[in-house]
Amino acid sequence: MKAVLFTAVFFIALIFVSATSAQTKPDAQAIVAKAVQIMGGDRYLQITTQVGRGRFSVIRENMVASSQSFVDIIVFPDKERTEFKTGPSKTIQTNNGKTGWIFDSDAESLRDQNAGQIENFQRGIRVSLDNLLRGYWKGEAELSYVGRRQAGLGRRNDVIKLHYKDGFAIEFEFADDGTPAKALYKRRAVDDSEVTEEDRYAQFIDVGGIKTPFIIDRYTNGAQNSRINYESVDFNKPIPESVFSKPSDIKSLKKDLKI
Repeated sequence: MKAVLFTAVFFIALIFVSATSAQTKPDAQAIVAKAVQIMGGDRYLQITTQVGRGRFSVIRENMVASSQSFVDIIVFPDKERTEFKTGPSKTIQTNNGKTGWIFDSDAESLRDQNAGQIENFQRGIRVSLDNLLRGYWKGEAELSYVGRRQAGLGRRNDVIKLHYKDGFAIEFEFADDGTPAKALYKRRAVDDSEVTEEDRYAQFIDVGGIKTPFIIDRYTNGAQNSRINYESVDFNKPIPESVFSKPSDIKSLKKDLKI
């Protein structure tokens, strides 16, 4: 009798614990919704364009190896034009969906992007924080909760994953208050070796009721290799379609873009 009673109590307890765990397990969609509120709620979701200005630095052995100014123009979800300047030299990389072109002022060349460059841009969209929080991935990927991960002394982040139908996956980490912390993913290098990439978000600044990270650090296989440091960010400015069109004359590209 005691054995039967003990077994019954054990299974009841097991069912209770399982049910409680299911109820308390964080929901990936809820974590995204909390982050959206942190970023500005409906104001954040209603962003259609973004113009950022700042500096892009290449990091080698924890030191700045080179630095250049940039202007980055985005029309969500898949149009982007980035102009880099170092002294008189200028490079422009422009993408519009599955097409793109590159201008190099030093070589005075204007050419279409190759397949690898287009692929890099498409991957960049997939791993972006905006892609996750605005739901551009829906219909192409599944969202799931991964668990909690160490994020420093006495701190742990919630981790969620976007898993695309073609097998590509990205993990995003969020602090307890909902602030986005990291994006992590793996890619294949030219030699087919596996490379781990990690973007870390920092210095969130309120711009008209919208919070955005003014610093994004990129780590490759655990070593920092670059930093994006915004000096200003503007949202919902009108962007003409001509910004993304490949010009027939490179003379216009030598002038500073007025946005």
